[in-house]
Amino acid sequence: MPLLKNPASKDVIEVGQQFYISANSSLADDRTRVLLHGDTFAVFDRSGDIQPVGTGQQGIFHLEMRHLSRLELKLCGVRPLLLSSTIREDNLLFAVDLTNPDLQLASGKNLARGTLHIYRTKFLSDGVCHDRLTVHNYNEESIEVELTLEVDADFADIFEIRGEKRKHRGQMLGEEYERGSISLSYEGLDRIRRTTRVECNAPECKAEESGIRIPLHLEAQGETVLTIRAECLREDLDVAVQPYDQALQGLVQERAAGPLADVGVNTSNERFNSWLRRSQSDLAMMITRTPYGPYPYAGVPWYSTIFGRDGIITALELLWLAPEVARGVLSYLAATQATSFDPERDAEPGKILHELRKGEMAELREVPFGRYYGTVDGTPLFLVLAAAYYERTADEEFLRSIWANVLAALEWVDRYGDRDGDGFVEYARQNDNGLVQQGWKDSNDSVFHSDGKLAVGPIALCEVQSYVYAARLGIAGVARDLGQAQLAETLEKQAAELRTKFQQTFWSHELQLFVLALDGEKNPCKVRSSNAGHCLFSGIASDAQQRALRGAMLEPAFYSGWGIRTIVTGEKRFNPMSYHNGSMWPHDNAVIAWGALKSPDKELALGVLSGLFDLSDKVNLHRLPELICGFARRPGKGPTLYPVACSPQAWAAGAVFMVLQACLGLEIRAKEQKLFLHHSRLPESLKQVRIENLRVGNACVDLSFERYEETVGVNIVRRSGHLEIIALR
Repeated sequence: MPLLKNPASKDVIEVGQQFYISANSSLADDRTRVLLHGDTFAVFDRSGDIQPVGTGQQGIFHLEMRHLSRLELKLCGVRPLLLSSTIREDNLLFAVDLTNPDLQLASGKNLARGTLHIYRTKFLSDGVCHDRLTVHNYNEESIEVELTLEVDADFADIFEIRGEKRKHRGQMLGEEYERGSISLSYEGLDRIRRTTRVECNAPECKAEESGIRIPLHLEAQGETVLTIRAECLREDLDVAVQPYDQALQGLVQERAAGPLADVGVNTSNERFNSWLRRSQSDLAMMITRTPYGPYPYAGVPWYSTIFGRDGIITALELLWLAPEVARGVLSYLAATQATSFDPERDAEPGKILHELRKGEMAELREVPFGRYYGTVDGTPLFLVLAAAYYERTADEEFLRSIWANVLAALEWVDRYGDRDGDGFVEYARQNDNGLVQQGWKDSNDSVFHSDGKLAVGPIALCEVQSYVYAARLGIAGVARDLGQAQLAETLEKQAAELRTKFQQTFWSHELQLFVLALDGEKNPCKVRSSNAGHCLFSGIASDAQQRALRGAMLEPAFYSGWGIRTIVTGEKRFNPMSYHNGSMWPHDNAVIAWGALKSPDKELALGVLSGLFDLSDKVNLHRLPELICGFARRPGKGPTLYPVACSPQAWAAGAVFMVLQACLGLEIRAKEQKLFLHHSRLPESLKQVRIENLRVGNACVDLSFERYEETVGVNIVRRSGHLEIIALR
């Protein structure tokens, strides 16, 4: 369907079929609202509409294709006035309050501003966007008004929206109109027909080329309710469409059965609780049902799909509370582990998935990310998670079920990860379309030397060696319990050798940190980076090196006041507005803080928790974004947001739980039925923390932590089953 010539009245200016927001328009406020369910997500403006303006992220997306690029509600030809809008705290429902501006009706009568109230609620369920409008007339006499719904679908692939240019596209098919519905269709180059069907249930509505017209007769002090449904359809898949109330009830029941439903963490600080609740509900929304169990999709809008590294780190953040997520992640990644060579996808036997895409461009291999393996850290982190899951649950049966995958991952680390046999794991992409940098900082300019010159691969990142060390030690423990003592001894020997060589090769006495990386010539990249902080949790650093690392991370060059920067101020490529060279990422901070879990020195973890808490108090909905700019915190000023950061983002949402675990020093060893509390500390902002329904095997416990000036007291509020709790001070 063609766009109307003036899609948002005076708000939007059209120049050569490009649309721009007028500087004095309310649309210039880019605070969008996000909903997600499974493989469907939506980005709306604050009124619940989809506008073809701004960064172009708005729309309803299904299986990584935009099925609705425009959805605009008008009242008597103009946009209603926005009163307020919010996403419900459980993320299930988007609620909007609208009213009318001053209008002249078709009858010639004037309708004063604020006479009509439109309450709009929206949610997603299995490829369908449900939209209910309740229109109330506060006038003293009956009136006739008309609502219109203007719609369009561009069927753009997610990679097109991100900027990829296509030489050819599929074919837009003709619109189909029924009494109250419009169907727009597209046949892709993959020969799959995709359709968006928008339907209104109002009895007098009429579909036509300009949209759906909905005439309403409203009695004095009367109201009417109507529903609009946007269905995202593919000819090769079935979509079960349910009525509004039935679909919403199904969502509520699904959430109640989710892996985070019983998680109970509360504090004495209500602002902190708002952060906890938002993080938990964001994660509950992003954790998606798969044939292999729950899996946290990475983030909206660009990463609403399976990512190996993101899923693993999110599972680690949640492991102490919800180990079911880790099991789902391990199952999925084991099932999609590479079994052969495919240079186009950077795949090698035993390697763990980087990302999985389901859109048209991915299916046609116009981009290599349909099933892409270009990550150097996914495979060792898979092993880290497998070992951590076993320690947390003692689920020997499950570890046996994925043991062949564990062995294949170990083989990849030794044979393909260590490309030159020097004992370190390094990477270099196998094709020109893949990622240049394959650590978590995967932008092209993220690995460089102190003079700013980009490093030439193969590249060995410092944190990857830490992951490999943790993986070998962790899997050694599992192997011993599974009766494979010889493998356990080999892994422990390899870990010890790696630790010695790593400390000698990567430590810089000049920087008093581990260097960022070694380049292809084994020259160190002497750059002060947050990567070095990922060497704390594994134990690969010596005690003296750990002390130096913890101290450095809280220095002003690293710590912005909101958190630890990816690169310190003063480095050649430092830029607080860059993606990886000076920004601040919550998940990065969480992994760094995690290194203090067993340490009596909690200052680093406390500093990270306090900074992220303050950040949560300054951002919309208390929702930590993927990253923020790395500018120093200024008195009376909020954080500087990164303009295209994903929000919500799974590993950003999970950060609070990992950092809180580190501060409490909470460690669970399920095989021994023991819960350890290593040197528990809390920041001044938290006088009390209560954890409810913490399950270990058949045991369940509620714990209460009380902060005192120099220590933290622990009370066992409730305990069922056998679980020994050991507090180390």
